[in-house]
Amino acid sequence: MKFEKRQICSVLFIMFLCIAISGCSITIQKGRRSDVERIESLEYETETLNARLAQLQDAKDEEMSELVKAKKLLEKQLKKEIGDKDVRLEMAKKGLVIIFLSEVLFDSGKADIKKEVYTALDKVGKVLAENLKGREIGIEGHTDNEPIKHSGWKSNWELSTARATSVLHYLVDNKDIEPKKVSASGHGEYKPVVSNDTPEGRRQNRRVEIVVLPKNIEKIQADMDKIAERKRRIQKRLRKYKK
Repeated sequence: MKFEKRQICSVLFIMFLCIAISGCSITIQKGRRSDVERIESLEYETETLNARLAQLQDAKDEEMSELVKAKKLLEKQLKKEIGDKDVRLEMAKKGLVIIFLSEVLFDSGKADIKKEVYTALDKVGKVLAENLKGREIGIEGHTDNEPIKHSGWKSNWELSTARATSVLHYLVDNKDIEPKKVSASGHGEYKPVVSNDTPEGRRQNRRVEIVVLPKNIEKIQADMDKIAERKRRIQKRLRKYKK
């Protein structure tokens, strides 16, 4: 009788143990299946983000290519001025930059544009109006670090701002450029491109820059940065689930 009781207890213990192990097995499998589903979901999101990132990069490249085309066109039309080193063209992070030395545009200490430079500004205005229509344009005035002495301006800020504004008015008044798309600013001597220690350095720093900003480039870049950050977070989670 005691033997039969022991047998029954043993059978019941084994059954309980099997049920417990089976339950654990089910829980583990469920956990594994859940992790697999999360990994698949995150990998799919990564693929979607990569596709969107590629679209944004294409849009960015297309916009920059439009500015490059405009630069090449201006290089042809301003060949003489560029050859004389009166004008420079650059592709910078902020966009297409058209740089006029101040001595080409103005007499010393003045902000009235010389008549002989109208032709060069007309060429620039034509490209801005016809090939780069709708883009934001910033006109920046810069000086060297020589203090104002006899011209009557309070400081180089006033002089650089007045010169930038003169170029703005010429382009807007004569070249069908949308006023709401153009702004003028003066930076005085505070953004030199070279040292002011030599006469040639000061000459290069006295300039007006016409900056053509890429269309929607800031929004495109902001969206790309957000996607890159989201991808970093996903990769971090994937590493956690794949351990």
